[in-house]
Amino acid sequence: MGSMHEDDLPPLCVHDYAPSQPQLRIAVVTETYPPEVNGVAMTLSRMVDGLIRRGHRIQLVRPRQHAQERPASGHALEEVLAAGVPIPSYAGLKLGLPAKRALTRLWSLQRPDVVHVVTEGPLGSSAIAAARKLRLPVTSDFHTNFHAYSHHYGMGWLKRPIAAYLRRFHNKTDATFVPTGQLARELGDNGYDNLLVVARGVDTALFHPERRSSDLRRAWGATDNSLVVLSVGRMAPEKNLNLVLEAFAAIQARQPEARLVFVGDGPVRAGLQARHPQHVFAGMRSGADLASHYASGDLFLFPSLTETFGNVTQEALASGLPVVAYDYAAASELIVPGRNGRLAPAGDATAFVAAAREAAEPNTLRVLRNHARMSVVGNDWEHIHDAFAAALGQAVRSHERRYQAATAIVMAPD
Repeated sequence: MGSMHEDDLPPLCVHDYAPSQPQLRIAVVTETYPPEVNGVAMTLSRMVDGLIRRGHRIQLVRPRQHAQERPASGHALEEVLAAGVPIPSYAGLKLGLPAKRALTRLWSLQRPDVVHVVTEGPLGSSAIAAARKLRLPVTSDFHTNFHAYSHHYGMGWLKRPIAAYLRRFHNKTDATFVPTGQLARELGDNGYDNLLVVARGVDTALFHPERRSSDLRRAWGATDNSLVVLSVGRMAPEKNLNLVLEAFAAIQARQPEARLVFVGDGPVRAGLQARHPQHVFAGMRSGADLASHYASGDLFLFPSLTETFGNVTQEALASGLPVVAYDYAAASELIVPGRNGRLAPAGDATAFVAAAREAAEPNTLRVLRNHARMSVVGNDWEHIHDAFAAALGQAVRSHERRYQAATAIVMAPD
């Protein structure tokens, strides 16, 4: 494996580990959480675990996932289950129903130090309203470009109203956390206030080239020497998977023995699998099994233009796979063209196909693979957890200063 100078490593957005922080009681409000499988749920679960390990106490407010579910309760984690309704086209996920009155009553009895809202549905909106009524500090995450999704589901006319709703939603909070500087600049240009960049981490022990499996490759119809092109993630319209097929066709024209493997599930899987039975559709995978699927590939294609980050980019790199992606979201900050992958201008499908074809050339691929893992080994989750905890603590202190200043003005004599 080749070496990489520290200047070549993509920077984390918060560089220093946080100083010792006072223990906080944090109310986290979200519409999704494991065992649901998606990037938001998995990232949040890691963040919650990281906060608990740092001595903070978490009250997790989320929709009940099934009728028999009972809330977890312990010293550091207390769950509050709310009512929810299924989200169309997102099997297994729930949209939390409005609950301002219940949350106001809950937080009046035992006030959290800060309310952190993860998702922008009715439950999250209710949480912001309740927090503001009780004069609690409230922060939010910008995880998902719902306004960018709308045209993929035949609702392009909703793009502007959704964008306006999201801006109002987040501007009611004391701070909105975003995962990349690029997204912060984009949202700032569109009227968002109080943006703070807290990056995402990757489990470099789980996602590792040593998990490569010759047996798995043989099951895919590949040898140890043939090329395996990988796509991992939710199989949905917004993921632009037709471009994966187009890019792979260009690769296969030069390397006939190449194989294409899709890992994941979603509403377009059945149609793609019926039309392209020659490719491998591995379905949903998790844990060490998912890590083995990553490591057993050779090149990762990720043409999505609806990500706020794209956790799969870091997971692929940590597994030793070069990434071909648009110059967008995490890829724009993690990929060094010619070193650990290739980038195409956002939305330029022709350039994406050309970049994939070039990256797949054996000599080029060898160089890119040598540097893929080294480019993300410094992005450990512990660093991210410290940054997140510090950001929440700062939000509490800033809120207290503003409240004290406002109180002093009100009480000042004429």
